[in-house]
This record gives sequence, structure tokens and C-alpha cells, in this order.
Amino acid sequence: MYFYEWGVDSAQSVTEDTFQCVIRNLGYPRFWGRYLTRISGVSEGLTEQEVFFIHSKGIKILPIYNAFREAIGYLRGIEAAEDAVFHAQSLGIPIGIPLFANIERFFGIDKEWILGWTEAIVRRGYVSGIYHDPVTGDFNQAFCGAVNQNEKVKQLTVLWSSEPEMAPSGAWDSPNYRPAVPACGGNVPIWQYSRDTTQCPVDMNLAEDSFVNLLW
Repeated sequence: MYFYEWGVDSAQSVTEDTFQCVIRNLGYPRFWGRYLTRISGVSEGLTEQEVFFIHSKGIKILPIYNAFREAIGYLRGIEAAEDAVFHAQSLGIPIGIPLFANIERFFGIDKEWILGWTEAIVRRGYVSGIYHDPVTGDFNQAFCGAVNQNEKVKQLTVLWSSEPEMAPSGAWDSPNYRPAVPACGGNVPIWQYSRDTTQCPVDMNLAEDSFVNLLW
């Protein structure tokens, strides 16, 4: 039997104001997804001070890598993975932690990139993770193509689904766990079920408790 934990992710840094907004309006998150790098106009990068703040609240960190705008080609997948590992290690993130590539629905993506990312992340001792939309865009075809070429991709990669998108809700009224999955299946232990909140600058997620235990 699975138990599910509620958490959030944000492009903005986690400050005391943001934290108080979330716990006051939505509930206490078990984990918080944050980006490893600063991308102008998109995301603020995680800092050591922010890591200390999040951990001091008893919240786990879900690291996200988004310093790319398309996911095409085996070598580009390896390059992205190596850069993600560099930033993770700079922050002191230990091996064994999932590192998530942020694949938006409008990104170009192919099976070769997924193979390169997965192999390189695993080789460096981390867990390969991919945030994705299995319904809209090219991810479904690319992932299943990668699995068809190397069945281990399905076993080695944890998938963070962004579908279906539900109404915003907090820790006490979150929906039943039912993320969309690729046509060829896969390990989908986390679901971003809503991005439509005006209360606080966060997205809302549910994750299997055993997966949350793997986070940093």
C-alpha cells in the first residue's frame, strides 16, 4: 500500500515570507522542488543559504536542472547531465539523490537525449529523474523510443508527471494520486497536479512516501 506526501516546487527562492505563505494557505510541505541554476526571467538558482533554510524547516529538497531549451542528441544529454552533476556537487548534494531534468511540453526531445542523460547521471552515482508532460508534446514518443532501445531506462529513471492538471489544493484536500504515465509505462512516483494558484508562487505536488525518503 502506498502513502502519499504533499509538497511544492517553485522557480523563486524560498524565503521566510514564501514559506509562511505556503504553510498558512496550503499546508506544510514534506518536500520542495528547487532549481539548481539561475536562468534569467525563468528561475532563481538554489543557494547554500537557502538549502540551510529549507532543511531547518524539516523539508526535503527536490533538485531540478533546467539550463537547456531543447533535449536533442545523445551528446547533449550527456552534457546536460554533467552540468547538473557539477551544480549538484557545488551545493553538496550527495550521490544517490534524484536529479530532475526539466522537460517542458514545448521542448524538442528525442530518445538519444534521454539515453545520454540517464546513462551519465547514473554513471555519476545520482538517480536519473525527468519532469515531463506525457500527454502534450514529444516526450511520450521519445521516452518509449529510449525504453525500446534500452529497457534499463525504464528501471533507472524516475518520472515526474505534470498531467493531468487539477484545481489547486493544499495538503489537507489534495486529489487522489493518478498521474498520467507514458504509453510504455514507467516509474512515476511524483505528480505535479496543479500550477494554478494565486495565493503563493508555488506549484503543488503529490509523491509516494518511499520516493520522498530518497530526496535530499
